[in-house]
Amino acid sequence: MQQNYPKIGIRPVIDGRRGGIRESLEDTTMNLAKSVEKLYRENLRYPDGSPVECVIADSCIGGVREAALCAEKFEKENVGLSLSVTPCWCYGSETIDMNPTIPKAIWGFNGTERPGAVYLSAALAVHNQKGLPAFGIYGREVQDMNDPSIPADVQEKLLRFAKAGLAVAIMRGKSYLSIGSVSMGIGGSMTNPDFLQEYLGMRTEFIDASEILRRIQLGIYDHDEFAKAMQWTKEHCMTREGEDFNPEHLKHSREQKDKDWEFVVKMTLIMRDLMIGNPALDTMGYGEEALGHNAIAGGFQGQRQWTDFLPDGDFSEAILNSSFDWNGIRKPFTFATEDDHLNGISMLFNQLITNTSQIFADVRTYWSPEAIERVSGWKPEGILKDGAIHLINSGSCTLDGTGQQSDENGNPVMKPFWEISEEEVEKMLDATTWYPASLEYMRGGGYSSQFLTRAGMPVTMCRLNLIKGLGPVLQIAEGWTATFPEEVFDIINKRTDKTWPSTFFVPRITGKGRFTDIYSVMNYWGANHGAISYGHIGADLITLASALSIPVNMHNVDDEKIFRPDAWSAFGSDNEGADYRACAAYGPLYR
Repeated sequence: MQQNYPKIGIRPVIDGRRGGIRESLEDTTMNLAKSVEKLYRENLRYPDGSPVECVIADSCIGGVREAALCAEKFEKENVGLSLSVTPCWCYGSETIDMNPTIPKAIWGFNGTERPGAVYLSAALAVHNQKGLPAFGIYGREVQDMNDPSIPADVQEKLLRFAKAGLAVAIMRGKSYLSIGSVSMGIGGSMTNPDFLQEYLGMRTEFIDASEILRRIQLGIYDHDEFAKAMQWTKEHCMTREGEDFNPEHLKHSREQKDKDWEFVVKMTLIMRDLMIGNPALDTMGYGEEALGHNAIAGGFQGQRQWTDFLPDGDFSEAILNSSFDWNGIRKPFTFATEDDHLNGISMLFNQLITNTSQIFADVRTYWSPEAIERVSGWKPEGILKDGAIHLINSGSCTLDGTGQQSDENGNPVMKPFWEISEEEVEKMLDATTWYPASLEYMRGGGYSSQFLTRAGMPVTMCRLNLIKGLGPVLQIAEGWTATFPEEVFDIINKRTDKTWPSTFFVPRITGKGRFTDIYSVMNYWGANHGAISYGHIGADLITLASALSIPVNMHNVDDEKIFRPDAWSAFGSDNEGADYRACAAYGPLYR
Protein backbone atom coordinates (compact mmCIF):
# COMPACT_ATOMS: atom_id res chain seq x y z
CA MET A 1 0.00 0.00 0.00
CA GLN A 2 1.53 3.33 -1.09
CA GLN A 3 2.11 5.69 1.81
CA ASN A 4 1.97 9.47 1.60
CA TYR A 5 4.80 10.14 4.04
CA PRO A 6 5.42 13.64 5.40
CA LYS A 7 8.26 15.62 3.83
CA ILE A 8 11.01 17.72 5.37
CA GLY A 9 10.61 21.41 4.59
CA ILE A 10 13.82 23.39 4.14
CA ARG A 11 13.66 27.18 4.48
CA PRO A 12 16.64 29.15 3.09
CA VAL A 13 16.52 32.39 5.10
CA ILE A 14 18.32 35.51 3.85
CA ASP A 15 19.03 39.16 4.62
CA GLY A 16 16.18 40.94 2.85
CA ARG A 17 18.08 44.15 1.99
CA ARG A 18 18.31 44.47 -1.77
CA GLY A 19 20.72 46.53 -3.75
CA GLY A 20 23.75 44.37 -3.12
CA ILE A 21 23.45 42.43 0.14
CA ARG A 22 20.64 39.99 -0.71
CA GLU A 23 21.86 39.52 -4.27
CA SER A 24 25.33 38.55 -3.05
CA LEU A 25 23.86 35.89 -0.75
CA GLU A 26 21.16 34.27 -2.94
CA ASP A 27 23.26 31.44 -4.37
CA THR A 28 25.12 30.75 -1.13
CA THR A 29 21.90 30.54 0.89
CA MET A 30 20.05 28.35 -1.60
CA ASN A 31 23.07 26.07 -1.96
CA LEU A 32 23.10 25.65 1.81
CA ALA A 33 19.51 24.38 1.60
CA LYS A 34 20.40 22.05 -1.29
CA SER A 35 23.35 20.60 0.63
CA VAL A 36 21.03 19.70 3.52
CA GLU A 37 18.53 18.17 1.11
CA LYS A 38 21.33 15.99 -0.28
CA LEU A 39 22.37 14.94 3.24
CA TYR A 40 18.81 13.92 4.10
CA ARG A 41 18.14 12.16 0.82
CA GLU A 42 21.32 10.09 1.11
CA ASN A 43 21.02 9.20 4.80
CA LEU A 44 17.36 8.94 5.73
CA ARG A 45 14.62 6.55 4.64
CA TYR A 46 10.92 6.25 5.30
CA PRO A 47 9.61 3.08 6.97
CA ASP A 48 8.94 1.53 3.55
CA GLY A 49 12.59 1.98 2.55
CA SER A 50 12.09 4.86 0.11
CA PRO A 51 14.40 7.90 0.42
CA VAL A 52 13.11 10.78 2.50
CA GLU A 53 11.71 13.64 0.41
CA CYS A 54 12.46 17.30 1.02
CA VAL A 55 10.69 20.45 -0.13
CA ILE A 56 12.72 23.65 -0.48
CA ALA A 57 11.01 27.04 -0.50
CA ASP A 58 10.65 28.49 -4.00
CA SER A 59 12.82 31.45 -3.06
CA CYS A 60 15.00 32.57 -0.22
CA ILE A 61 13.00 34.02 2.66
CA GLY A 62 13.88 37.62 3.41
CA GLY A 63 10.65 38.79 4.99
CA VAL A 64 7.14 37.94 6.08
CA ARG A 65 5.58 37.67 2.60
CA GLU A 66 8.12 35.10 1.48
CA ALA A 67 7.69 33.27 4.81
CA ALA A 68 3.94 33.09 4.14
CA LEU A 69 4.46 31.81 0.60
CA CYS A 70 6.77 29.14 1.96
CA ALA A 71 4.18 28.14 4.57
CA GLU A 72 1.54 27.80 1.85
CA LYS A 73 3.82 25.58 -0.21
CA PHE A 74 4.68 23.43 2.79
CA GLU A 75 0.98 22.99 3.57
CA LYS A 76 0.27 21.78 0.02
CA GLU A 77 3.33 19.49 -0.06
CA ASN A 78 2.57 17.66 3.21
CA VAL A 79 5.60 19.00 5.07
CA GLY A 80 5.73 17.57 8.60
CA LEU A 81 8.81 19.34 9.98
CA SER A 82 10.83 22.38 8.98
CA LEU A 83 14.48 23.35 9.00
CA SER A 84 15.58 26.94 8.43
CA VAL A 85 19.14 27.45 7.16
CA THR A 86 21.11 30.65 6.77
CA PRO A 87 24.69 31.85 6.34
CA CYS A 88 23.89 35.45 7.27
CA TRP A 89 21.96 37.90 9.39
CA CYS A 90 18.20 37.92 8.68
CA TYR A 91 15.11 39.45 10.26
CA GLY A 92 14.01 37.27 13.17
CA SER A 93 10.26 37.42 13.68
CA GLU A 94 9.65 38.20 9.99
CA THR A 95 11.25 35.01 8.71
CA ILE A 96 10.62 32.24 11.25
CA ASP A 97 8.27 29.29 10.82
CA MET A 98 5.12 30.02 12.83
CA ASN A 99 3.36 26.64 12.45
CA PRO A 100 2.78 25.59 16.08
CA THR A 101 2.30 21.84 15.51
CA ILE A 102 5.38 20.83 13.53
CA PRO A 103 8.92 20.40 14.90
CA LYS A 104 11.29 23.21 13.90
CA ALA A 105 15.05 23.71 13.77
CA ILE A 106 17.44 26.42 12.61
CA TRP A 107 20.97 25.93 11.34
CA GLY A 108 22.93 29.16 11.66
CA PHE A 109 26.12 28.80 9.61
CA ASN A 110 29.24 29.45 11.71
CA GLY A 111 31.15 31.88 9.52
CA THR A 112 32.73 35.28 10.15
CA GLU A 113 32.00 36.91 6.76
CA ARG A 114 28.28 37.04 7.60
CA PRO A 115 26.71 36.49 11.04
CA GLY A 116 24.53 33.41 10.49
CA ALA A 117 25.01 32.56 14.15
CA VAL A 118 23.68 35.98 15.17
CA TYR A 119 20.48 35.31 13.27
CA LEU A 120 20.31 31.87 14.90
CA SER A 121 20.39 33.43 18.36
CA ALA A 122 17.93 36.19 17.46
CA ALA A 123 15.49 33.81 15.79
CA LEU A 124 15.64 31.31 18.65
CA ALA A 125 14.92 34.13 21.08
CA VAL A 126 11.82 35.04 19.07
CA HIS A 127 10.72 31.39 19.00
CA ASN A 128 11.12 31.22 22.77
CA GLN A 129 9.20 34.45 23.37
CA LYS A 130 6.35 33.19 21.22
CA GLY A 131 6.22 29.74 22.85
CA LEU A 132 7.32 27.93 19.68
CA PRO A 133 10.25 25.73 20.75
CA ALA A 134 12.91 25.25 18.08
CA PHE A 135 16.14 23.27 17.92
CA GLY A 136 19.24 25.37 17.38
CA ILE A 137 22.13 23.99 15.31
CA TYR A 138 25.50 25.74 15.42
CA GLY A 139 28.79 24.16 14.34
CA ARG A 140 31.86 24.25 16.56
CA GLU A 141 34.28 25.34 13.85
CA VAL A 142 34.29 28.54 11.80
CA GLN A 143 33.76 27.91 8.08
CA ASP A 144 34.46 30.03 5.04
CA MET A 145 31.42 31.54 3.37
CA ASN A 146 31.92 29.53 0.17
CA ASP A 147 32.55 26.22 1.97
CA PRO A 148 29.79 23.84 0.77
CA SER A 149 30.56 21.08 3.29
CA ILE A 150 28.48 20.29 6.38
CA PRO A 151 30.72 19.64 9.42
CA ALA A 152 30.31 16.30 11.19
CA ASP A 153 28.87 17.84 14.38
CA VAL A 154 26.31 19.77 12.35
CA GLN A 155 25.42 16.66 10.35
CA GLU A 156 24.80 14.76 13.58
CA LYS A 157 22.33 17.35 14.83
CA LEU A 158 20.65 17.80 11.44
CA LEU A 159 20.04 14.06 11.22
CA ARG A 160 18.98 13.73 14.85
CA PHE A 161 16.42 16.51 14.47
CA ALA A 162 15.12 15.04 11.21
CA LYS A 163 14.69 11.53 12.64
CA ALA A 164 12.74 12.89 15.60
CA GLY A 165 10.71 15.29 13.50
CA LEU A 166 9.78 12.62 10.98
CA ALA A 167 8.68 10.31 13.80
CA VAL A 168 6.42 13.06 15.16
CA ALA A 169 4.97 13.73 11.71
CA ILE A 170 4.48 10.07 10.74
CA MET A 171 2.53 9.30 13.93
CA ARG A 172 0.20 12.27 13.51
CA GLY A 173 -3.22 11.20 12.26
CA LYS A 174 -2.58 7.47 12.60
CA SER A 175 -4.27 5.03 15.00
CA TYR A 176 -3.34 2.66 17.78
CA LEU A 177 -5.53 -0.45 17.43
CA SER A 178 -6.47 -1.94 20.79
CA ILE A 179 -7.80 -5.49 20.34
CA GLY A 180 -9.50 -6.63 23.52
CA SER A 181 -9.25 -4.91 26.86
CA VAL A 182 -7.03 -4.96 29.94
CA SER A 183 -4.74 -7.96 30.24
CA MET A 184 -4.39 -9.30 33.77
CA GLY A 185 -4.60 -5.85 35.37
CA ILE A 186 -1.51 -4.50 33.55
CA GLY A 187 -1.50 -0.69 33.61
CA GLY A 188 -0.07 -0.37 30.10
CA SER A 189 -3.04 -2.39 28.82
CA MET A 190 -5.39 0.35 29.98
CA THR A 191 -5.19 2.13 26.64
CA ASN A 192 -5.30 5.89 27.26
CA PRO A 193 -6.85 7.72 24.29
CA ASP A 194 -6.15 11.16 25.82
CA PHE A 195 -2.41 10.49 25.93
CA LEU A 196 -2.36 9.19 22.36
CA GLN A 197 -4.43 12.11 21.09
CA GLU A 198 -2.83 14.99 22.97
CA TYR A 199 0.83 13.97 22.87
CA LEU A 200 1.08 12.01 19.61
CA GLY A 201 -1.87 13.25 17.53
CA MET A 202 -3.11 9.65 17.22
CA ARG A 203 -6.56 8.12 17.39
CA THR A 204 -7.39 5.09 19.49
CA GLU A 205 -9.39 2.37 17.78
CA PHE A 206 -11.00 -0.17 20.13
CA ILE A 207 -11.95 -3.60 18.78
CA ASP A 208 -13.42 -6.40 20.89
CA ALA A 209 -11.45 -9.63 20.57
CA SER A 210 -14.62 -11.34 19.41
CA GLU A 211 -14.06 -9.64 16.03
CA ILE A 212 -11.19 -12.06 15.41
CA LEU A 213 -13.46 -15.00 16.18
CA ARG A 214 -16.21 -13.57 13.97
CA ARG A 215 -13.87 -13.30 11.00
CA ILE A 216 -12.54 -16.81 11.53
CA GLN A 217 -16.00 -18.33 11.81
CA LEU A 218 -17.43 -16.38 8.85
CA GLY A 219 -14.31 -16.81 6.70
CA ILE A 220 -13.55 -13.07 6.46
CA TYR A 221 -9.93 -13.39 5.37
CA ASP A 222 -8.16 -13.96 2.07
CA HIS A 223 -8.51 -17.72 1.55
CA ASP A 224 -5.87 -17.86 -1.17
CA GLU A 225 -3.40 -16.10 1.07
CA PHE A 226 -4.32 -18.40 3.94
CA ALA A 227 -3.45 -21.42 1.80
CA LYS A 228 -0.11 -19.80 0.93
CA ALA A 229 0.53 -18.85 4.57
CA MET A 230 -0.34 -22.33 5.78
CA GLN A 231 2.02 -23.95 3.31
CA TRP A 232 4.83 -21.61 4.38
CA THR A 233 4.09 -22.29 8.05
CA LYS A 234 4.19 -26.05 7.48
CA GLU A 235 7.57 -25.77 5.77
CA HIS A 236 9.24 -23.23 8.06
CA CYS A 237 7.56 -23.42 11.47
CA MET A 238 5.74 -26.72 11.94
CA THR A 239 8.92 -28.55 10.92
CA ARG A 240 10.60 -26.72 13.80
CA GLU A 241 7.92 -27.54 16.35
CA GLY A 242 9.49 -28.31 19.73
CA GLU A 243 8.82 -30.97 22.30
CA ASP A 244 5.56 -30.76 24.21
CA PHE A 245 6.56 -30.27 27.85
CA ASN A 246 3.00 -30.16 29.16
CA PRO A 247 1.87 -32.79 31.68
CA GLU A 248 0.42 -35.84 29.97
CA HIS A 249 -3.10 -35.19 31.19
CA LEU A 250 -3.05 -31.71 29.61
CA LYS A 251 -1.38 -32.41 26.27
CA HIS A 252 -3.34 -31.70 23.11
CA SER A 253 -3.72 -34.41 20.51
CA ARG A 254 -1.82 -34.13 17.22
CA GLU A 255 -5.12 -33.39 15.51
CA GLN A 256 -5.81 -30.50 17.89
CA LYS A 257 -2.27 -29.14 17.52
CA ASP A 258 -2.66 -29.05 13.74
CA LYS A 259 -5.97 -27.22 14.14
CA ASP A 260 -4.21 -24.76 16.47
CA TRP A 261 -1.62 -24.04 13.77
CA GLU A 262 -4.38 -23.22 11.30
CA PHE A 263 -6.13 -21.05 13.87
CA VAL A 264 -3.06 -18.94 14.73
CA VAL A 265 -2.23 -18.40 11.05
CA LYS A 266 -5.77 -17.10 10.49
CA MET A 267 -5.37 -14.88 13.55
CA THR A 268 -2.24 -13.37 12.05
CA LEU A 269 -3.95 -12.56 8.75
CA ILE A 270 -6.92 -11.05 10.55
CA MET A 271 -4.87 -8.93 12.98
CA ARG A 272 -2.94 -7.49 10.06
CA ASP A 273 -6.14 -6.81 8.13
CA LEU A 274 -7.63 -5.09 11.17
CA MET A 275 -4.62 -2.77 11.29
CA ILE A 276 -4.11 -1.79 7.65
CA GLY A 277 -7.02 -3.30 5.72
CA ASN A 278 -6.92 -5.67 2.77
CA PRO A 279 -8.35 -4.97 -0.73
CA ALA A 280 -8.99 -8.70 -1.19
CA LEU A 281 -11.79 -8.48 1.38
CA ASP A 282 -13.57 -5.91 -0.77
CA THR A 283 -13.74 -8.36 -3.67
CA MET A 284 -15.31 -10.86 -1.25
CA GLY A 285 -18.10 -8.41 -0.39
CA TYR A 286 -16.62 -7.09 2.86
CA GLY A 287 -16.00 -3.46 1.98
CA GLU A 288 -15.98 -2.16 5.54
CA GLU A 289 -13.55 -4.80 6.76
CA ALA A 290 -11.30 -4.12 3.74
CA LEU A 291 -10.53 -0.61 4.99
CA GLY A 292 -8.82 -1.51 8.27
CA HIS A 293 -8.24 1.02 11.05
CA ASN A 294 -5.35 3.12 9.73
CA ALA A 295 -3.22 1.69 12.52
CA ILE A 296 0.51 2.37 12.79
CA ALA A 297 0.66 0.22 15.93
CA GLY A 298 -1.59 -2.16 17.80
CA GLY A 299 -1.86 -4.76 20.50
CA PHE A 300 -3.78 -7.87 21.51
CA GLN A 301 -5.13 -8.48 25.01
CA GLY A 302 -4.90 -12.26 24.84
CA GLN A 303 -4.59 -13.22 28.47
CA ARG A 304 -6.72 -14.32 30.03
CA GLN A 305 -10.23 -14.22 28.66
CA TRP A 306 -9.03 -15.30 25.20
CA THR A 307 -6.19 -17.64 26.12
CA ASP A 308 -8.21 -19.55 28.68
CA PHE A 309 -10.07 -21.26 25.83
CA LEU A 310 -8.50 -20.27 22.48
CA PRO A 311 -4.95 -20.43 21.03
CA ASP A 312 -2.78 -17.56 22.23
CA GLY A 313 -1.44 -14.68 20.13
CA ASP A 314 2.24 -15.60 20.43
CA PHE A 315 2.70 -16.80 16.84
CA SER A 316 0.77 -13.83 15.44
CA GLU A 317 2.67 -11.30 17.52
CA ALA A 318 6.04 -12.87 16.68
CA ILE A 319 5.36 -12.96 12.92
CA LEU A 320 3.77 -9.50 12.74
CA ASN A 321 6.73 -7.94 14.55
CA SER A 322 9.23 -9.76 12.33
CA SER A 323 10.61 -8.38 9.06
CA PHE A 324 9.18 -11.21 6.96
CA ASP A 325 6.31 -13.65 6.57
CA TRP A 326 4.86 -15.92 3.86
CA ASN A 327 4.77 -12.97 1.46
CA GLY A 328 8.51 -12.43 1.80
CA ILE A 329 10.68 -9.79 3.42
CA ARG A 330 8.64 -6.75 4.38
CA LYS A 331 8.30 -3.87 6.82
CA PRO A 332 7.71 -5.15 10.37
CA PHE A 333 4.52 -4.21 12.17
CA THR A 334 4.51 -2.74 15.67
CA PHE A 335 2.30 -5.03 17.70
CA ALA A 336 2.22 -5.24 21.49
CA THR A 337 1.71 -8.33 23.61
CA GLU A 338 -1.08 -8.04 26.20
CA ASP A 339 -2.20 -4.84 24.46
CA ASP A 340 0.39 -2.90 26.46
CA HIS A 341 0.00 0.28 24.43
CA LEU A 342 2.69 2.10 26.38
CA ASN A 343 5.21 -0.53 25.39
CA GLY A 344 3.72 -0.64 21.90
CA ILE A 345 4.26 3.11 21.49
CA SER A 346 7.77 2.71 22.94
CA MET A 347 8.41 0.11 20.22
CA LEU A 348 6.97 2.52 17.68
CA PHE A 349 9.34 5.30 18.77
CA ASN A 350 12.26 2.90 18.34
CA GLN A 351 11.07 1.64 14.98
CA LEU A 352 10.50 5.11 13.54
CA ILE A 353 14.03 6.12 14.61
CA THR A 354 15.74 2.97 13.26
CA ASN A 355 13.36 1.40 10.70
CA THR A 356 14.10 -1.96 12.34
CA SER A 357 11.99 -4.62 14.04
CA GLN A 358 11.56 -4.30 17.81
CA ILE A 359 11.81 -6.77 20.68
CA PHE A 360 8.92 -6.81 23.16
CA ALA A 361 9.91 -8.40 26.45
CA ASP A 362 9.20 -8.70 30.12
CA VAL A 363 11.93 -7.08 32.18
CA ARG A 364 11.90 -10.29 34.12
CA THR A 365 14.93 -10.90 36.38
CA TYR A 366 18.15 -9.26 37.52
CA TRP A 367 20.79 -11.97 37.71
CA SER A 368 23.64 -10.82 39.96
CA PRO A 369 27.04 -12.45 39.42
CA GLU A 370 26.67 -14.03 42.84
CA ALA A 371 23.26 -15.54 41.97
CA ILE A 372 24.55 -16.85 38.65
CA GLU A 373 27.47 -18.56 40.35
CA ARG A 374 25.26 -19.91 43.13
CA VAL A 375 22.77 -21.66 40.84
CA SER A 376 25.18 -22.75 38.09
CA GLY A 377 28.64 -23.01 39.63
CA TRP A 378 29.99 -20.73 36.86
CA LYS A 379 31.65 -17.45 37.81
CA PRO A 380 30.55 -14.72 35.36
CA GLU A 381 33.26 -13.00 33.38
CA GLY A 382 33.69 -10.44 30.63
CA ILE A 383 30.57 -8.42 29.88
CA LEU A 384 28.63 -10.58 32.37
CA LYS A 385 30.97 -9.93 35.31
CA ASP A 386 28.42 -7.57 36.92
CA GLY A 387 25.39 -9.67 35.98
CA ALA A 388 22.58 -9.12 33.48
CA ILE A 389 18.86 -8.50 33.13
CA HIS A 390 16.89 -11.42 31.69
CA LEU A 391 14.40 -10.14 29.12
CA ILE A 392 11.91 -12.92 28.49
CA ASN A 393 8.28 -12.85 27.45
CA SER A 394 5.60 -15.50 27.25
CA GLY A 395 6.42 -16.79 23.81
CA SER A 396 6.01 -13.82 21.48
CA CYS A 397 9.05 -12.03 20.14
CA THR A 398 10.18 -10.84 16.74
CA LEU A 399 12.39 -13.41 15.03
CA ASP A 400 14.73 -10.55 14.13
CA GLY A 401 15.60 -10.69 17.84
CA THR A 402 17.50 -13.92 17.29
CA GLY A 403 20.45 -11.82 16.14
CA GLN A 404 20.93 -14.01 13.07
CA GLN A 405 21.31 -11.06 10.72
CA SER A 406 24.94 -9.98 10.21
CA ASP A 407 26.94 -6.96 9.12
CA GLU A 408 29.84 -7.11 6.66
CA ASN A 409 32.15 -8.28 9.47
CA GLY A 410 29.84 -11.08 10.62
CA ASN A 411 28.65 -9.27 13.75
CA PRO A 412 25.03 -9.85 14.83
CA VAL A 413 22.71 -6.98 13.92
CA MET A 414 19.06 -6.14 13.30
CA LYS A 415 18.65 -4.42 9.93
CA PRO A 416 15.97 -2.45 8.13
CA PHE A 417 13.97 -4.94 6.08
CA TRP A 418 15.36 -3.75 2.74
CA GLU A 419 18.86 -4.84 3.82
CA ILE A 420 17.85 -8.35 4.97
CA SER A 421 18.70 -11.31 2.73
CA GLU A 422 16.73 -14.52 2.18
CA GLU A 423 19.65 -16.39 3.70
CA GLU A 424 19.27 -14.37 6.90
CA VAL A 425 15.54 -15.14 6.97
CA GLU A 426 16.38 -18.85 6.87
CA LYS A 427 18.87 -18.39 9.71
CA MET A 428 16.27 -16.60 11.84
CA LEU A 429 13.73 -19.35 11.23
CA ASP A 430 16.35 -22.01 11.90
CA ALA A 431 17.24 -20.40 15.24
CA THR A 432 13.62 -20.44 16.38
CA THR A 433 11.76 -23.38 17.89
CA TRP A 434 7.97 -23.25 18.12
CA TYR A 435 7.00 -24.98 21.33
CA PRO A 436 3.42 -25.95 22.16
CA ALA A 437 2.19 -23.36 24.65
CA SER A 438 2.43 -24.10 28.35
CA LEU A 439 -1.17 -25.12 28.98
CA GLU A 440 -1.04 -24.22 32.64
CA TYR A 441 -0.57 -20.61 31.43
CA MET A 442 -2.32 -20.70 28.07
CA ARG A 443 -5.18 -23.17 28.48
CA GLY A 444 -6.34 -22.71 24.89
CA GLY A 445 -3.02 -23.74 23.38
CA GLY A 446 -0.96 -22.06 20.71
CA TYR A 447 2.76 -21.91 20.01
CA SER A 448 5.63 -19.99 21.59
CA SER A 449 8.63 -18.70 19.65
CA GLN A 450 11.71 -19.81 21.59
CA PHE A 451 15.26 -18.67 20.91
CA LEU A 452 18.32 -17.17 22.60
CA THR A 453 19.46 -13.78 21.27
CA ARG A 454 23.05 -13.74 20.06
CA ALA A 455 25.53 -11.80 22.16
CA GLY A 456 27.32 -8.63 21.18
CA MET A 457 24.54 -6.47 19.76
CA PRO A 458 24.40 -2.84 20.92
CA VAL A 459 20.80 -2.27 21.98
CA THR A 460 18.63 0.35 23.65
CA MET A 461 15.72 -0.46 25.95
CA CYS A 462 13.07 2.18 26.53
CA ARG A 463 9.66 2.44 28.12
CA LEU A 464 6.90 5.04 28.35
CA ASN A 465 5.04 5.25 31.65
CA LEU A 466 2.02 7.34 32.63
CA ILE A 467 2.22 8.98 36.06
CA LYS A 468 -0.89 10.46 37.67
CA GLY A 469 -0.43 14.20 38.09
CA LEU A 470 2.64 14.26 35.85
CA GLY A 471 1.74 12.63 32.56
CA PRO A 472 3.98 10.50 30.35
CA VAL A 473 7.67 9.97 31.09
CA LEU A 474 10.24 8.04 29.07
CA GLN A 475 13.07 5.92 30.45
CA ILE A 476 16.05 4.80 28.39
CA ALA A 477 18.89 2.33 28.93
CA GLU A 478 21.64 1.65 26.40
CA GLY A 479 23.64 -1.55 26.63
CA TRP A 480 24.46 -4.84 24.91
CA THR A 481 23.10 -8.34 24.49
CA ALA A 482 25.01 -11.17 26.17
CA THR A 483 24.83 -14.95 26.42
CA PHE A 484 25.90 -17.58 28.92
CA PRO A 485 27.73 -20.84 28.31
CA GLU A 486 25.17 -23.36 27.06
CA GLU A 487 25.07 -25.41 30.25
CA VAL A 488 24.63 -22.26 32.37
CA PHE A 489 21.85 -20.92 30.16
CA ASP A 490 20.10 -24.30 30.36
CA ILE A 491 19.99 -24.03 34.16
CA ILE A 492 18.76 -20.41 34.14
CA ASN A 493 16.27 -21.04 31.33
CA LYS A 494 14.55 -23.87 33.18
CA ARG A 495 13.84 -21.64 36.18
CA THR A 496 11.22 -19.63 34.24
CA ASP A 497 9.78 -21.28 31.14
CA LYS A 498 12.10 -23.01 28.71
CA THR A 499 9.62 -22.56 25.85
CA TRP A 500 9.95 -18.76 25.78
CA PRO A 501 12.43 -16.50 23.93
CA SER A 502 15.33 -15.06 25.96
CA THR A 503 17.48 -11.96 25.60
CA PHE A 504 20.11 -11.15 28.22
CA PHE A 505 20.70 -7.39 28.53
CA VAL A 506 23.72 -5.68 30.09
CA PRO A 507 23.07 -1.93 30.41
CA ARG A 508 25.97 0.50 30.33
CA ILE A 509 26.67 1.51 33.92
CA THR A 510 27.71 5.03 34.92
CA GLY A 511 28.26 4.41 38.63
CA LYS A 512 25.71 6.99 39.73
CA GLY A 513 21.96 7.51 40.08
CA ARG A 514 19.69 5.09 38.27
CA PHE A 515 22.75 3.55 36.61
CA THR A 516 24.86 2.97 39.70
CA ASP A 517 24.82 -0.74 38.87
CA ILE A 518 22.73 -3.20 36.87
CA TYR A 519 20.50 -3.88 39.87
CA SER A 520 19.60 -0.17 39.97
CA VAL A 521 18.45 -0.21 36.34
CA MET A 522 16.17 -3.15 37.06
CA ASN A 523 15.02 -1.69 40.36
CA TYR A 524 14.06 1.69 38.86
CA TRP A 525 12.43 0.36 35.68
CA GLY A 526 8.90 1.72 35.63
CA ALA A 527 6.90 -1.29 34.44
CA ASN A 528 7.06 -5.00 33.71
CA HIS A 529 7.74 -4.53 29.99
CA GLY A 530 10.45 -2.95 27.85
CA ALA A 531 10.91 -2.15 24.15
CA ILE A 532 14.33 -3.14 22.86
CA SER A 533 15.87 -1.74 19.68
CA TYR A 534 19.07 -2.52 17.86
CA GLY A 535 21.66 0.25 18.22
CA HIS A 536 22.49 2.89 20.78
CA ILE A 537 19.68 5.32 20.00
CA GLY A 538 19.19 6.94 23.39
CA ALA A 539 20.19 10.39 22.15
CA ASP A 540 17.68 10.16 19.28
CA LEU A 541 14.95 9.12 21.72
CA ILE A 542 15.74 12.06 24.00
CA THR A 543 15.39 14.46 21.05
CA LEU A 544 12.10 12.81 20.04
CA ALA A 545 10.76 12.98 23.60
CA SER A 546 11.54 16.70 23.82
CA ALA A 547 9.76 17.33 20.52
CA LEU A 548 6.69 15.72 22.12
CA SER A 549 7.09 17.45 25.53
CA ILE A 550 7.67 14.10 27.24
CA PRO A 551 10.32 14.30 29.98
CA VAL A 552 12.99 11.61 30.31
CA ASN A 553 13.23 10.29 33.86
CA MET A 554 16.27 8.03 33.48
CA HIS A 555 18.93 7.51 30.83
CA ASN A 556 22.61 6.70 30.44
CA VAL A 557 23.34 8.93 27.43
CA ASP A 558 26.39 11.20 27.58
CA ASP A 559 25.44 14.84 28.20
CA GLU A 560 27.22 16.11 25.09
CA LYS A 561 24.92 14.00 22.91
CA ILE A 562 21.70 15.43 24.35
CA PHE A 563 19.92 17.65 21.82
CA ARG A 564 16.74 19.44 22.85
CA PRO A 565 15.04 22.68 21.78
CA ASP A 566 16.94 25.84 22.68
CA ALA A 567 14.25 26.94 25.15
CA TRP A 568 15.09 24.03 27.46
CA SER A 569 18.28 25.85 28.54
CA ALA A 570 16.16 28.66 30.01
CA PHE A 571 14.53 26.28 32.50
CA GLY A 572 17.65 25.69 34.60
CA SER A 573 21.20 24.40 34.29
CA ASP A 574 20.40 20.85 35.48
CA ASN A 575 19.44 18.91 32.36
CA GLU A 576 16.90 16.56 33.95
CA GLY A 577 15.13 19.24 35.97
CA ALA A 578 15.07 21.64 33.03
CA ASP A 579 13.54 18.92 30.88
CA TYR A 580 10.72 18.38 33.35
CA ARG A 581 10.04 22.10 33.74
CA ALA A 582 10.09 22.78 30.00
CA CYS A 583 7.78 19.86 29.20
CA ALA A 584 5.35 21.05 31.89
CA ALA A 585 5.43 24.61 30.54
CA TYR A 586 4.82 23.69 26.90
CA GLY A 587 2.56 20.70 27.47
CA PRO A 588 1.18 18.30 24.88
CA LEU A 589 1.66 19.22 21.23
CA TYR A 590 -2.00 18.63 20.28
CA ARG A 591 -3.99 19.66 23.33
